Amino acid sequence: MANDADNVRVGLNGSVYIAPKGTTAPSDLDSAWAAGWVDLGYLSDDGVELSYSTDTEDVNAWQSLSPVRKILTGVDMTLGFTAIELKTSTITLYFPSATMTDVTSGVHKLSIPAAPEPDERAIGLEWVDGDIKNRLIIARGEVTNRDSITLARSGAVSLPMTVSAYADAAPEIAVWLSNDPAWTAAA
Repeated sequence: MANDADNVRVGLNGSVYIAPKGTTAPSDLDSAWAAGWVDLGYLSDDGVELSYSTDTEDVNAWQSLSPVRKILTGVDMTLGFTAIELKTSTITLYFPSATMTDVTSGVHKLSIPAAPEPDERAIGLEWVDGDIKNRLIIARGEVTNRDSITLARSGAVSLPMTVSAYADAAPEIAVWLSNDPAWTAAA
């Protein structure tokens, strides 16, 4: 198999979208994100970190010093990103079950509950590299980790968070759509 630099990809630009769980996601790359999907806006220049891992358990045998089999016991997929636009959609994603209300004209109030409810959402990630477009859709996801918000003179106020993907009814943890010519379904 030869090396091919034409198959090296970068995430030049992209967006993270959220929607209520159960919102219909695009089924192709040409469709617009339907009503209900909200673009979170600017993210830090670190981009988005996609992580996928599996957990296994060894099956050991008396006759062998090494495992004779491994059993898959868990799958984990996360998206990590830092929102740098402070708006209702990003703030209420960071603070689960929080509500935004208008106190008076021009004054808004974010109520952050002491005991938030689970906050599952549909999550969409879209990124491009020239003419190559990718979409990752998580039908069920939830922010499960939040890093500290830093308020400083030297940088944007940011909301660093990690979304965990949960299996849906398919059962799938996510769907990845791409028009990458290097991809092929042929084995």
